[in-house]
Amino acid sequence: MHDRPDPALVSLSTGAQLLDHVDALADLLVDTVAGGASVGFLAPFERAEALAWWAAQAPLLADGRQTVWLASGAGGQPLGTISLLRADKPNSRHRAEIVKLMVRRDARGRGVGGVLLAAAEAAALAEGRTLLMLDTETGSPAEALYARRGWTSIGVVPGHAAAPSGEPRPTTFFYKSLSA
Repeated sequence: MHDRPDPALVSLSTGAQLLDHVDALADLLVDTVAGGASVGFLAPFERAEALAWWAAQAPLLADGRQTVWLASGAGGQPLGTISLLRADKPNSRHRAEIVKLMVRRDARGRGVGGVLLAAAEAAALAEGRTLLMLDTETGSPAEALYARRGWTSIGVVPGHAAAPSGEPRPTTFFYKSLSA
């Protein structure tokens, strides 16, 4: 049995903060794709692509649409990340989307994902977001995490997103109502 880490969480809410951590975030993304997780990218996936993708997120942080959390273990080793993407239309400011929950392969199963998810949920609630949504690959460890954490499955869309191998896979969509 693995020891449960007590990861240090850093909330990145500005473009400059994101860029200060872009190397660690890129390494997490490359590891996640190499591990077969369906997070929007196809293999082979190079570090330069990961750096460019994360750098392209900086404007979303700069204008307040997104916050990224980075979990680190002993010695500052990056363990995982999660992002909260806020809806920006006037009729949807009560909701947000959880995106890019990633945990390094050798840190999985030790509670890092739950710590990250709890941080994003708490931040959303603190700013008045009462509805969260997300999607994940059906049958993935992440799907089980969301179910354990009280998320409600809306349904499954067959062939919605491709795995890093390019094979179309089903996606499960979830929501969670937050309350004080």
